[in-house]
Amino acid sequence: MGFPTRTAAIEHLRTEGMTAAQIARKIGIDVKSVSALEASAARKRGTERPIRQAAPSTAKQHTVCADNDVLRALRPHAARRSLSVNALIRLLLATVADDDLVDALLDDGEAN
Repeated sequence: MGFPTRTAAIEHLRTEGMTAAQIARKIGIDVKSVSALEASAARKRGTERPIRQAAPSTAKQHTVCADNDVLRALRPHAARRSLSVNALIRLLLATVADDDLVDALLDDGEAN
């Protein structure tokens, strides 16, 4: 691809708006590796990975219920990102779906 490292390729492709799943397909690695390389590069720079903006709530969305203890556990994470807990949950779900991270996250052996 003309980049010295996979990390350089990933960073360039992210600037073009590609998702982790698209990048993984393009450079021939799995989605978990894309996320891991991004996180490693961010740690080396002393920064955090860029955060996507949560999609605004619209009438075309469905309600998903979460237990109160889950909401409480997510509060500090939402606050650090200046998001509501609901916006953080939408962001998490969108990221997991867009970047095809369900199997990586659950690691339950159900993927095939």
